[in-house]
Amino acid sequence: MSKILVTGGAGFIGSAIAEKLILNKENYVVIVDNLSTGDAGKLPTLPKDNWRFIKCDVNDYTEIAPIMTSYMFDFVFHFAAVVGVQRTQENPVMVLKDIEGIRNILSLSKNTTVQRVFFSSSSEIYGDPVEIPQNVYTTPLNSRLPYAIVKNVGEAFMRSYNQEFGLDYTIFRFFNTYGPKQSKDFVISKFLLAALHDQDITIYGDGKQTRTFCYVDDNVDACLTAFYRNKVVNDVINIGGNREIPVKELAEIIIRLTQSKSKIIHVPPLKDGDMMRRQPDNSDMKKLLGRDLISVEEGIKRILETGFFEQKHYTKCEKLKS
Repeated sequence: MSKILVTGGAGFIGSAIAEKLILNKENYVVIVDNLSTGDAGKLPTLPKDNWRFIKCDVNDYTEIAPIMTSYMFDFVFHFAAVVGVQRTQENPVMVLKDIEGIRNILSLSKNTTVQRVFFSSSSEIYGDPVEIPQNVYTTPLNSRLPYAIVKNVGEAFMRSYNQEFGLDYTIFRFFNTYGPKQSKDFVISKFLLAALHDQDITIYGDGKQTRTFCYVDDNVDACLTAFYRNKVVNDVINIGGNREIPVKELAEIIIRLTQSKSKIIHVPPLKDGDMMRRQPDNSDMKKLLGRDLISVEEGIKRILETGFFEQKHYTKCEKLKS
């Protein structure tokens, strides 16, 4: 049986990864999260035969060290981080503290039985696009935002620990991922909540800035294929869709699919962090999946079928968190 640690496992992608790992009875999964941006309502509802949750701040060595030294994990998915453009801009010092969590995980991993660390990096590290699509080997990393810098430092930590201590790693550079359980301050969930309540949909600037979107099942399937098939070892991979969609068009798609009466309202652009274009070279991801990615329209339909974005669900989650 493989013992696996998932940090940030009460977050959106972390909880989805954890749930899929738990479904494999050959895995024993420990989920840790400090619930600062994660939510207890996102934890798996599966029988606790092969998993458990421990509230823990990985940035605090005294909290994470006893867990890692007692369980002696085989693999770590380090997904704990402060996320969200607005949140990371408003709390830059809190973002920088995530460097301690990266250091703690790697130090404890190389001193225990961990064979490989899977690290959630971000498309934010590319900054203003120098080339489209953005390639993991050729595109310069030029963002100066604290969140992006932390991810870039995290990648450097992964390479350094591999070079000096032989600790294997895989770096996932996540582009916009969406789906059920996503926090309501990200673009698709924010637009969906507004549309489902016939409220105005707010867009920063003229809405011509484009994004690509990846349904969470595609993200998780690619990550776990890399895990189970021993791919992307000591390497980096873009995880994301490659169809560019203007933000205004995204709002129009959501209004149409929800049959909403919402109106699109434009407000001044964000000061920082709202790049005009972002598109990954996801050819390696497609090779891992061996299939086409789920379209945005299909992904939004799947979310609507779950009913997760009803406001009452978020109220329930917030009560659990408190």
